[in-house]
Amino acid sequence: MAQGATRPEELRGLTGPGRVVALARPAPMPLPAPAPAFAPAPAPAFAPAFAPPSVDPCAEPADAGLVALLGAGRCLRAGILPWRRVGGAVVILAPDEGALVRHAALLAPLGPLRFAPCPTPVLRAGLRQAAGALLVHEAETRTPDADSCRTLPLHQARRLLPVLAVLVPLVLAWPVGALAIGVTCAAVALLLTASLRLAALCASRLRPPDAPDGTGPVPARLPVISLLVPLLHETGIARTLMARLEALDYPRDRLDLCLILEEADTLTRDALMALDLPAHAQVIEVPRGTLCTKPRALNFALDFAQGSIIGIYDAEDRPEPDQLLQVARRFARAGPDVACLQGVLDYYNHGSNWLARCFTLEYGSWFRVILPGMVRLGLAIPLGGTTLFLRRHAIEAVGGWDAHNVTEDADLGIRLYRRGYRTEMLDTVTAEEANARAWPWIRQRTRWLKGYALTWAVHMRDPRRLWHELGAWRFLGVQVVFLGTLSQFLLAPLLLALWFLPLLGAVPFPRAAIWALLGLFLMAEGVNAVAAGLGAIRSGKARLMTAIPLLHLYFPMATVAAWRALAQILVAPFHWEKTAHGIFAPTRPPLGAALTRPAGRPRRRS
Repeated sequence: MAQGATRPEELRGLTGPGRVVALARPAPMPLPAPAPAFAPAPAPAFAPAFAPPSVDPCAEPADAGLVALLGAGRCLRAGILPWRRVGGAVVILAPDEGALVRHAALLAPLGPLRFAPCPTPVLRAGLRQAAGALLVHEAETRTPDADSCRTLPLHQARRLLPVLAVLVPLVLAWPVGALAIGVTCAAVALLLTASLRLAALCASRLRPPDAPDGTGPVPARLPVISLLVPLLHETGIARTLMARLEALDYPRDRLDLCLILEEADTLTRDALMALDLPAHAQVIEVPRGTLCTKPRALNFALDFAQGSIIGIYDAEDRPEPDQLLQVARRFARAGPDVACLQGVLDYYNHGSNWLARCFTLEYGSWFRVILPGMVRLGLAIPLGGTTLFLRRHAIEAVGGWDAHNVTEDADLGIRLYRRGYRTEMLDTVTAEEANARAWPWIRQRTRWLKGYALTWAVHMRDPRRLWHELGAWRFLGVQVVFLGTLSQFLLAPLLLALWFLPLLGAVPFPRAAIWALLGLFLMAEGVNAVAAGLGAIRSGKARLMTAIPLLHLYFPMATVAAWRALAQILVAPFHWEKTAHGIFAPTRPPLGAALTRPAGRPRRRS
């Protein structure tokens, strides 16, 4: 058996009607004597007598050098595989002869060609086997160097450690001055972030939506939508996930479901083996590489996807049944500059505990108030990690996802705007599972804030270029959203300490400054409370407003996460801290509730 292929007996339950990548394959058939070679032409003709029988590229692997000459990703997208050079001609495997005509320019460097038929699933399996390392390398480096955090000189950040060692004695020697500088920076960050949130809140309330909604007539011919669903160590939720995705109201012949697994993730593979996958599903196994991140998996799967619209879901998602129809309608009516539609995210286990209630309030204010307001203000918005839908040509034009960025969604949102595209909000909801345990919440928020820091550093590598591509208004918005958010959490202890100093009889600032800081603090807290309350009302969860005072205990945890993120940038900038799913059951029984676990009963972590 060829190395890297999966044994058929390991795939019980996956080789039914569903399409499986790099799985089953037909028996190999030998090639006949070489036929006369020909050079690619605008309309080449193939005599049936010279057409060889099917070739099994898994049993007889393709020449990786030929694949590298054309590019593994290009071959995969084109649906062709340069197999081997036989009798002076390169044998091209493809589902039909027309592929050689359609991709004559791509095949031109190979010289004389011969055609051999090969079914698409087998061709993809053979391509993955022959050029898996090339595909992985392309997935990890798909984003250009200038736009990726992988080329940031993060190792030089460690040189700042001696500087910090010098600053500590200075702070101890001049504590009042150091506190004044720190509090001033924290106050500026708080003022900017609160002002942005206030402007977004007003825009979401007072200005009507400028874009069409997802209602209206269904397009005469619906687009093919590929749903990319990255899975990692998802054993207890796989069946529930499939039940929720199968509830989507969209023609199955226009739906391409891509379940993405890491090659070493036998747990999730075994869980999927027990399911009867539908005909529109394909399982994509990502080979090992230099890192293991969600964006790397998305990049690898993108070339396997068949749709003109690419959607992203997470393992615990519960989308509204008509969500894809809304996406199709909206894109049909939107202008060509609209590259992405971002849906609303909410939590279905908001009643699990106080942390879940606060998390739901935060998401409600962000996705139902702040983001819509930012869109209407014309600002570039960071995307959410799920329920976002992209025009395929746009995601390919900007270089896919940055495989090394642990908040690839936020980075992608800014890159789309820098290339002249726009993102619009879509009034459709996907419910998720709130991460409602303190330490896992801090770990998840660490990854988010670390990604914010990396995203800001990448886009500020050339501030003049960023200003030119975004304009002054959006440039300022990027500074507030990313740098302002980070600074606010990192410096929050200084503002907190300021209120305790009077208890110790020490007031290092003039009375006017204290009153100004108090007014700023009350304004920021008022904006946060109103945004949280408005988000709760818009989500139909007005009762959660009673939990708004608990946000004063909730957000300080982000300070711990921010300092962890800063430390990880120095030692593990690309490390992905996985969030476990299937821990809490929904507050109200949703679709597939019979398949979920009881509340508070955790599954085994791998």
